[in-house]
Amino acid sequence: MVNTPPVRRTPRRNTPVGDDMISSPTPNSHRKRFETPPDDSSRGGNSPASSPPASSEGGEPYAPSMFVWGTSISVQDVNAAFLTFLRNFREQDNETEGKYMKSINLVIEMEGESLDVDANDIFEYDKDLYAKMVRYPLEVLAIFDIVLMDKVGQINPYFEKHIQPRIFNLKTSTSMRNLNPSDIEKMVSLKGMVIRCSSIIPEIREVVFRCLVCGHFSDLIVVDRGRISEPTMCMKEECKTKNSMTLVHNRCRFVDKQIVRVQETPDEIPEGGTPHTVSLLMHDKLVDAAKPGDRVEITGIYRAMTVRVGQTQRTVKSLFKTYIDCLHIKKTDKSRMNVEDPMETEQSSTQDDQGTPMDYEEQVEKLKQLSKRPDIYDMLTRSLAPNIWELDDVKKGLLCQLFGGSALTMQSGASFRGDINILLVGDPGTSKSQLLQYIHKLAPRGIYTSGRGSSAVGLTAYVAKDPETGETVLESGALVLSDKGICCIDEFDKMSENARSMLHEVMEQQTVSIAKAGIVASLNARTSVLACANPSGSRYNPRLSVIDNIHLPPTLLSRFDLIYLILDKADEQTDRRLAKHIVALHFENPENSEQNVIDLPTLIAYLSYARKNIHPQLSDEAAEELTRGYVEMRRRGNFPGSSKKVITATSRQIESLIRLSEALARIRLSNWVTKRDVEEAFRLLEVALQQSATDHATGTIDMDLITTGVSASERMRRDNLVGLTRNIIMEKLQLGGPSTRMLELLEELKLRNNNAELHLSDSLQLSRGVLLKAN
Repeated sequence: MVNTPPVRRTPRRNTPVGDDMISSPTPNSHRKRFETPPDDSSRGGNSPASSPPASSEGGEPYAPSMFVWGTSISVQDVNAAFLTFLRNFREQDNETEGKYMKSINLVIEMEGESLDVDANDIFEYDKDLYAKMVRYPLEVLAIFDIVLMDKVGQINPYFEKHIQPRIFNLKTSTSMRNLNPSDIEKMVSLKGMVIRCSSIIPEIREVVFRCLVCGHFSDLIVVDRGRISEPTMCMKEECKTKNSMTLVHNRCRFVDKQIVRVQETPDEIPEGGTPHTVSLLMHDKLVDAAKPGDRVEITGIYRAMTVRVGQTQRTVKSLFKTYIDCLHIKKTDKSRMNVEDPMETEQSSTQDDQGTPMDYEEQVEKLKQLSKRPDIYDMLTRSLAPNIWELDDVKKGLLCQLFGGSALTMQSGASFRGDINILLVGDPGTSKSQLLQYIHKLAPRGIYTSGRGSSAVGLTAYVAKDPETGETVLESGALVLSDKGICCIDEFDKMSENARSMLHEVMEQQTVSIAKAGIVASLNARTSVLACANPSGSRYNPRLSVIDNIHLPPTLLSRFDLIYLILDKADEQTDRRLAKHIVALHFENPENSEQNVIDLPTLIAYLSYARKNIHPQLSDEAAEELTRGYVEMRRRGNFPGSSKKVITATSRQIESLIRLSEALARIRLSNWVTKRDVEEAFRLLEVALQQSATDHATGTIDMDLITTGVSASERMRRDNLVGLTRNIIMEKLQLGGPSTRMLELLEELKLRNNNAELHLSDSLQLSRGVLLKAN
């Protein structure tokens, strides 16, 4: 057996969540009470107390058995079981050194403060120890701490930091709505999405007092169960003054604490239910381990606390508040891309061993081999939403949005966004919402919202009163929660004007500026916007511009890099192939399944690796091709022999081309943008512009359709008609002469301008233009 270590440890996690969570903490349950039974036989023959008492290794007399107060858990048994687990657990039989002994040595070498312990390993090695840990976590974790620190002291006696074991990966995960009073003081594991993080709260752990009379400093006093024991008199023999001690703040020891609110994920909410929330208490290195919008898996202790009737009263209510004292947190959701490492802010000892798969190098090598295939671009396009038929150009644009470009920040402070914004406009039944749902499930941090059910503050941020502290806090909206992700907005045309006006700053500067209720802040919203809109009247009218079809302001529409029109055209061959594809999805015929497609886990790994590790730069030939192609696009607006010039591209288009080129280089896992990438970016942009910015009167691309809503040819036609109408009016209407009917003016215009189709409404608008010019 092993010597029983002294049962003494620094208290931790002793502050509740509630009305008085900052000012008056509750007693600390982590300081355990151990007792030695006066008579072992009083517990019965089957109790662990009836076993022979533990003896020391040196043959000293037996030490009396110690039990955790109120339970039958023997301290010596748990001590020996956990020590044996640390020494002997191996993932493979041929390993010479235990898994956790390697981890402990790594912690000492890196001077870490925590050791991640997989609960599945404990369950496989000792099921009884696992059951005690889950049932009595406060008591058993205290013993784990002592055993771990004793082991560290044996390896390196000069190591001063306190290492805490962090348990994760329990056998069973509990839903938030299934937490019952029977789970209080037990270890639980649950999944959810972080919706709110408080500021960092300093929590006092050790205090020092000073005498106001003689200046004598007291010894360090450990905060016991949330209470500070103030000395009643000076301890100096020459002084002994009563009630003269004052707290010295700069000599006290504080630790970080944070309160986090976690909400149920949508897939766990039952039919017709609303999401439940639970409060978490973070300490030390767990602070800021998760940000709002992250999907996380939490392992902690479910605890309850009393609530005072008033701030100044000691009377408590009969209802208790519950919270989770967090032991471990990691980002999960394997169906999404990961652009950050789990537990990135917590530099734990076993991060390389447990946070990263053992075959990571092998997986990276497979991804690099996959990127060398010549048809990788087409293969990824086929793998993106394979259940949606064709729409290859739209899928290629969405693929570029998922990979994204590289954000650039200049030394002068100017920044250029790397996120790509896409708008899908089309007829009903063209699978726009299906594409949005697929991208939302695949994006690293995605929020899906609808234009009809979204307000301006719901998209950006709003001011609310914190129910825990009563302070005015800023709550993040959909765009802020989608930071470094993709925000999918359905029914974009039905969004209110106030909500749409908020998107101007987000889509270009990628920030949200707030000045409400005395809170002035600028929040990061580095998100890509993927929106889909239905045309007014439910059908797209090719004779009208995109702005006239969906009634969006030109200033907002010009901020989209790619605008795709998905139209439902009647064609017998196309309809037959589409019908066969849809029937095959329901028929589930293996022969009709899509071949040569990358499976979803590989696609997620490929996207995550590219976004995190690949940061492409423009090569010389790519820069020359971008300059030449942009000048060529601008030259298309110059008609020979005519003075009119049509704007076929703006500076926003060349920025979009750079972002698309970088995304295409990331698809190949290349750090350099080549000429071929630039050519494909020009093709993608021209496909989108030909659909959305083509002037049907001239058949050319005219960016004025997007930036102003009126093409250059239409503007010139209107100006010519206004000038012609003004001349006719000046000829017909002389001072003191006879009056002229509007219809007569219209007939005269038709005679002088044979090519124009004029109506009475046109003549009314022209007459208004004439009056305005005359004034």
